[in-house]
Parts: sequence; C-alpha cells; structure tokens
Amino acid sequence: MALKDLIPFGMSLPHRSPDAIDVASVRAVAQRAEALGFHDLWVTENTLDHVTCFDPVVVLTYAAAVTTRIRLGASVVVLAIHSPLMVAHQWATLDHLSGGRAILGVGLGREHHYRQFEVPEEGRVARFREAVALIRALWAQQKVEHQGRFYHLAGDTMWPKPVQKPLPIWMGVGHPNAVRRAAAIADGWMGSGGSSIAEFGRSVPLLREALEKAGRDPATYPISKRIFMAVDEKPEVARAELHRWFTDVYHNPPGTDASGIHGTPEQVREKLQAVIAMGANHLLLNPVSRYEEQVQALAEVVGLA
Repeated sequence: MALKDLIPFGMSLPHRSPDAIDVASVRAVAQRAEALGFHDLWVTENTLDHVTCFDPVVVLTYAAAVTTRIRLGASVVVLAIHSPLMVAHQWATLDHLSGGRAILGVGLGREHHYRQFEVPEEGRVARFREAVALIRALWAQQKVEHQGRFYHLAGDTMWPKPVQKPLPIWMGVGHPNAVRRAAAIADGWMGSGGSSIAEFGRSVPLLREALEKAGRDPATYPISKRIFMAVDEKPEVARAELHRWFTDVYHNPPGTDASGIHGTPEQVREKLQAVIAMGANHLLLNPVSRYEEQVQALAEVVGLA
C-alpha cells in the first residue's frame, strides 16, 4: 500500500535557508505540490534569524495567489511577539482571500523571543491561552467583549471573518504540558522539526490520553510532525545535504539522524512508515535543498507520483 493511502502529507514551501531563496522556486513548489496532491503547504516563523526566512503571512499569501486548492499553514506563529488582534485579522484575511484554506499553528516561543521582542515572560502560558481565546472570539463573534488579564476589548469588531468555521488552530512543540494544552484547546498538533523522532513517539501517547480525557476523538484529531528531509539515490549525498541544514541552521549536527530523515527513496519510505506507525495521521515533509527536485522525489516516495 502506498503511504499516501495511509495518511495525508504536507509539503514545506521554500522559506528558510542558509542560501538565498528565489521567488520562482516558491511558486514552482507551491504549484507542483498542489498538482501532485499534497494536502497542505507549510512555513515557519523566524523573524530575527541568522539565515534567510520569509514572513509566514506574506509568503503564504503569495502561495495562495498562485494556487487554488492546497491548504496553507504556519507552524508555528509565536503568539507572544504579536498582538492577538493583528494575528486574528491577518489570518482571517488570508483565509478569506484563499477561499478557506488557512491553518494557523501557534506556540509559546522560546527564551530568545521574549528577550529580543522585549516581552515579559511572566504569565506567558496565561497570556498564550488568553490570546488564543481572543483570536477565536474575534473570528466568531459580531462584537467582542473581553476583559482579561492581558487584553481588553469593549464591543469591538473585526472583519472579514474567516471562511472556515472555525479556522483551525494547531499547536506545536513537545513538552508534556504543551502536548496536554494542545489536546485541550487546539484543533491539531504538530511536533517541531527540531525535535527528535523518538520524542514524537513519546508525545503521541500523552496526546491521545489527554484527548480522550477531554472527550475528543484521537482518530479525527490531526497528529503530525515536521520532518526535515533529503532523498537521493546516493544516500551519502542525502545525508550531507541534511547534515548541512542541521549544522548551519539548527546548530545541532546530531539532529541529522535523530530528527531528520535521509537516504534513498526506499530508505526514506521505510523511515516514514515507522513514523506513521508511531501514530502520525499527517506528516509535513520539509526538503532542505533542491526544492523542486525534492518535491517530485518525495511525491514518488509516498505514492503521489
């Protein structure tokens, strides 16, 4: 059985790289991924970065304009460095302009986000929860009354509303508390690309248990992982490309083997099947170089071509 018959697969847009990224490559990957039958396109948010990284809303809006069906997601937007009012408006607009194709992934962020953007870390989980609730309210309600610890609205309005009702909000990362939080308040969960595949395997049972306790069906809840990828008939070439990524971008050379997947098409297929067996019902494939070539190669690996 082809892997595509087991779960849907997402594809990463070219958006973060130690090299310059040509807009023609963004367009080509978006259109080819849609034509091949990938389920969604994804980007990250890394505003202050040591490598090239496009703004998620801007690059996804461009992708929306050059495609017609494929869904458009970010995993994750760091809520702490934004006003939830702005996030709600941007993503409602993207959903409106794309005809209901947006998926908003959100996360707490890390220490450097709070330091760089001069945001207090005190109460960060409470702020995060309140921001998510406020975003949902702005999307759903005609007028929003909100008197919270961090945010205050007095009968304010926001238009346009998302086409999707609701526009899905996913969450990322793998800390046990964050996994349980995702089960309680998110519409899907995606393990980060920098986390190991073994960590993903440990997180899935926690997530399923929390979903069941919340009265939610794990079978219908998106459980995903971003996987940095490189496939080549010469396995040493694939590993070298992925190793450069984990070394130059993540400063984590061991992640090449612990977090990423590389090798021949047959090797990559076998490794992806193992992640599916851990409980993934969606996977985001993230090539790190030769983007257009890799989209085609990975489509063949999972049976889309």
